[in-house]
Amino acid sequence: MIDLAARGDEFLEFWRERHLCTLTTVRPDGTPHVVPVGVTLDAEAGLARVITSGTSYKARFVASAGPAGAAVAVCQVDGRRWSTLEGRAVVRADAASVTDAEERYARRYRTPRENPARVVLEIEITGVLGL
Repeated sequence: MIDLAARGDEFLEFWRERHLCTLTTVRPDGTPHVVPVGVTLDAEAGLARVITSGTSYKARFVASAGPAGAAVAVCQVDGRRWSTLEGRAVVRADAASVTDAEERYARRYRTPRENPARVVLEIEITGVLGL
């Protein structure tokens, strides 16, 4: 597991600030699929999380990758400051995972709207670029 705390306080604070992010997946034809998302970082667990509808392309694509997950990247930028987290994403649909991710999202962004089809893309971070 990557030691994200070792990247320093500036890195951790950047991932606590409210910034819109992007999620990049790779379609079966090899082309990138990039969408705006909110991302939360759990540095201690080495995980990033994205909440989304289970019917979204990103959730369906990640689910189709199976238990090994799909290679993804999430990125945020603020002027000259930027950071990309790379890893493997899996879909979590259990109530505990969804509730935890919603609470983390609410702390960084705002309380998410109700969505009974909500799932979590849980990304095990394997690489960090930037900041």
